[in-house]
Amino acid sequence: MLKTGDKVKFLNDVGGGRITGFQSKNIAVVENEDGFEIPVMISELLKVEEEEQYSPVRRDFSKPAEPQKPQETAAAEPEHEPEIIPGNDEPKFFMAFYPVDQKNPVGGEIEIYIINDSNFSLLYHYAHFDGEKYETIDAGALEPNTKNYVEGLSQSDLSKLPKFYFSIIPYMKSAKKLVDPVVKEVSVNAVKFYKEKSFTANDFFDGNAMIFDLVSNPLKEEIDKLTDRDFKKIVAEKDKENRPAETAKKVSTVPDLIEIDLHIDELIDSTSGLSNREILDVQMDKFQREMDDAIEKRAKRIVFIHGVGNGVLKQEIARRLQSKYARFHSQDASFKEYGFGATMVILRRK
Repeated sequence: MLKTGDKVKFLNDVGGGRITGFQSKNIAVVENEDGFEIPVMISELLKVEEEEQYSPVRRDFSKPAEPQKPQETAAAEPEHEPEIIPGNDEPKFFMAFYPVDQKNPVGGEIEIYIINDSNFSLLYHYAHFDGEKYETIDAGALEPNTKNYVEGLSQSDLSKLPKFYFSIIPYMKSAKKLVDPVVKEVSVNAVKFYKEKSFTANDFFDGNAMIFDLVSNPLKEEIDKLTDRDFKKIVAEKDKENRPAETAKKVSTVPDLIEIDLHIDELIDSTSGLSNREILDVQMDKFQREMDDAIEKRAKRIVFIHGVGNGVLKQEIARRLQSKYARFHSQDASFKEYGFGATMVILRRK
């Protein structure tokens, strides 16, 4: 699998260069020998420089590359010994999103890694699920206390993120007990990639990354379930004590009015590096999710606060309502409450 920094040559042309980024899953940006960056189909590239098969997880354990041995003695070299950290025998596996452009995460490739922060060796399978089928993206083995690049995302990929699935079999050459295989689903809201706080300092990269834990703690889950169950029981008992005997009618939980603020500073922490089109996409993604959620909850009305501005967001909302939600009536919201800056949708069929 190709990634940023790989040296490649062209299959259908003379020469080659180095990958500087990706326009999409199928198109890489290659800086050729003359210093020009050109888009090239990934299927027309051949990697000519093999990357290391493993990389240390923690910066403290990184080692300089060893000088290459003469070819005639390579067969006699001992196999690489995995990095073993005393006491690191609990299963700790993570998925990480690492932005190549640390100042503007969505401005370049976002690299995805599987991280093994334990003394286990792993066999792993990584796949996408689009709601209908699973597509294998990568599979392989991972040594103790290492990480592995599995794929890269471009900004255009964020608009149609799948669910990410990992299947992991951990093992040790010698162990007192076996560890159960791990199957984990990771769902990520695209808006998180636009928020600076989503990427944090960590032990695995020199820069900030978005990290997801792939291992659930069974004991913690049981405690959480017990606590939640007990809490609900207490609330139900108190509610029963305080409820008048004559009022046994069920109270409706259907919301009458939902208000959604679409101002961009309410949705993401910073718009640095984003074009007007990209900002509008973030706002419209929020609009669509809230509309679908309100319909599912059987809400009566929903108000989208978009402000006045130049009217672009309001017009885009009107177009989306006409094309996808034409069965519902929409109008300007109350001027007294919202001025000219809001649209109300009556979630009742015309």
